[in-house]
Amino acid sequence: MAWNLLVGQSGGPTAVINSSLAGVYESAKAFGAEHVYGMQYGIEGLLEGRIVDLDRQLGDKMAIELLKRTPSSFLGSCRHKLPDAEVNEAPYRTLFQLFDRYKIGAVLYIGGNDSMDTIAKLAAYGAAKNSDIRFIGVPKTIDNDLVGTDHTPGYGSAAKYIATILKEVICDSSVYDIRSVTVAEIMGRHTGWLAGAASLAAGSDSDGPDIILLPERVFDEEAFLARVAELEARRHNVIIAASEGVKNRDGVFLCDLVSTAGQLDAFGHKAILSGTSRYLADLIRVRLGCKTRAIEFSTLQRCASHLASRTDITEAYQVGGAAVEAAFRGQTGKMCGIRRLADQPYRTETALVDVTAVANREKCVPAEWITPDGMQVTADFERYARPLIQAELTPIYINGVPQHIHLETE
Repeated sequence: MAWNLLVGQSGGPTAVINSSLAGVYESAKAFGAEHVYGMQYGIEGLLEGRIVDLDRQLGDKMAIELLKRTPSSFLGSCRHKLPDAEVNEAPYRTLFQLFDRYKIGAVLYIGGNDSMDTIAKLAAYGAAKNSDIRFIGVPKTIDNDLVGTDHTPGYGSAAKYIATILKEVICDSSVYDIRSVTVAEIMGRHTGWLAGAASLAAGSDSDGPDIILLPERVFDEEAFLARVAELEARRHNVIIAASEGVKNRDGVFLCDLVSTAGQLDAFGHKAILSGTSRYLADLIRVRLGCKTRAIEFSTLQRCASHLASRTDITEAYQVGGAAVEAAFRGQTGKMCGIRRLADQPYRTETALVDVTAVANREKCVPAEWITPDGMQVTADFERYARPLIQAELTPIYINGVPQHIHLETE
């Protein structure tokens, strides 16, 4: 195998996606890769020939340490769906010509469900053409909805941010002795892993959110209002954590009842979900007559590297490194996932899964981890999620703010 490696990042960024890139880079060099190249703006940029030399960017330890602490996608990202090769072979011919030109022996793609679709298609095309190039997926998504892995790098840090900020919102909401309901809108298009993480705000000094709404359960307006009224009668301040992807009985996103402007991305997903908290806050204000406030955590959930989980950073680095080792050992068409060995003490290991079993599938919160009324999560959810938010990696501060690293292009 020509031991040059090419790596890209795709889809929405996370607070630790660059830690996976650091793991890929350092492991590739340790395994003897002569050059490590990066796709600028993912597979879409690669189709335009946009390749950067990572040896020039990440050649010293300080660059790697800054990379681990830098949010967003260092290489840039995209949401580009490759066509089926049987329908349109042209993009594949372009890509494999580039692989030949740069003497690429392995291609790694850091991303979520749709990125695994890209790896699956490239691996299948390579196999059909008897290519020796190895294609490996490296998981990432704050949504935690990838199958084939206990959890996904990126989720733990987003969960830590959600629990931390919601806990602070709970403190803020108790300032005034007036009746009020606060609705916090949390990311999660079809799954409630992020909304469920709001439960981690509970502890000896906080009760956590009173209600958690997940996409896995249909929103029952009357039952919801009755529950809010019952809570509001007993306490002045009610806190609700609601997933942006909650739907009513007609299958309509609650956010679409506020605005229908959201467009679809290349994979047919709604690119923008926003408005669920405003809809619920208005509903409560009109029907129950109390003060309400809507808060959207929005993209802060995926870019707050100053609140990243050290456990998450470490595991993101590990799956990047393990993916390189898998490619070096001759594996292809795989994703490097995480297998949990124990909760207490928390232990995991990396494991390879067939990428075709991951691509375009979603892992939902188990039904038994949601309370019967659909408005809270159980202790099993906390048992699962609490280890993922442990510990921190202190930012490197310059002039009072965290220092980051940026891609230098010619």
